[in-house]
Amino acid sequence: MAARAYWQGQIRLALVSIPVEIYSASKSGAKIRFNQIHEPSGKRVKYEKTAPGIGPVDRDEIIKGYEISKGEYVLLEEEEIEAVKIESRKTLELVQFVDACEIDPLYFEKPYYVAPRDDLAEEAFVVLREALRKSKKVALGQLSVRGSEKLVAIKPCGKGLLLETLRYADEVRKAQGFFSEIDEAKPKKELLDLATTLIEERSAPFDASEFEDRYVEALRKLIDKKAKSKSKKAIIEDVEGPDGSDGGNVIDLMAALKKSVGEKKSGAAKSGSKRKKSA
Repeated sequence: MAARAYWQGQIRLALVSIPVEIYSASKSGAKIRFNQIHEPSGKRVKYEKTAPGIGPVDRDEIIKGYEISKGEYVLLEEEEIEAVKIESRKTLELVQFVDACEIDPLYFEKPYYVAPRDDLAEEAFVVLREALRKSKKVALGQLSVRGSEKLVAIKPCGKGLLLETLRYADEVRKAQGFFSEIDEAKPKKELLDLATTLIEERSAPFDASEFEDRYVEALRKLIDKKAKSKSKKAIIEDVEGPDGSDGGNVIDLMAALKKSVGEKKSGAAKSGSKRKKSA
C-alpha cells in the first residue's frame, strides 16, 4: 500500500513556489502495545468517563478546561477552540536560513520526507536542494497543519529533502537546573587519556541496522512462547546485561578503564592471529 501524504502544498522561496508532498519518515509498527484484560473473563477492559462525587457522565456533558489554579478551570467550548485554530494554509514559506550546527538537537522532534509532487515541480525542487547543499544551510519555516502551526527545518536528504519538526523555545527545559550541582573540577589527565583511548578504539561509522531493541525482541519471543503454551503459568526468564554482568557499580575507575582498553587490544590481537592462520 502506498504511503499516505502527511501534507500536500507548496514550498515558497521568495517568488518561487514548489509543489511538494510530505511523508512521515518514521514508523511505530515495530513497537509492542498492550491492552488491559479482565483476567477471569478474558474481556478487554474499557474506561468510563467519571467525575468525583458524580459517577459516570455522558460524553455530551464533557467540555474542555484549562487549570489556572488547583481545582479551578477556565472552561472552553469546542466552537471557541475552533475559532482560534490556525487556518491550514497550503504554503510553507521559507523565512530564514541557518547553519545546521546552530540548532541544538534538543529542538528536533520528528522527521518527514519531502518530495516534488510532479515532474513539473522537479526542476525547482532540485535547485532548492542543491542550493541548500552548497550553502550548507538549513531552511526554517512554519507549517500550518490540522489547526496548529509547527516550526520546521528543511535540509537535503539524498535525492530529496528532509523536513524535521522543531520544538518551540518554551517547550524545552533549560539544562542549568539539572547540572548546577556537578563539580567543575577537571578529571586527572591519566583518567582522561584512558577514556579518550577507549572512545577512539570503539569509534565507527553510525549504522542504525547494527542495533536492535532487545526488549521488543524478547517480548516477541515471550508472546510467541506464551501463545503456543496451553498453560496460564507465568514464564519468567532472567536476562543478563549485554556484557553478561549484573550491572554492579564500578569501584576503581582507573582499573576499570585500563581493563577495558586492555580487553579491546587483546580481542584485536586474537582476531588478527585468526586472520593470519586462515590466510
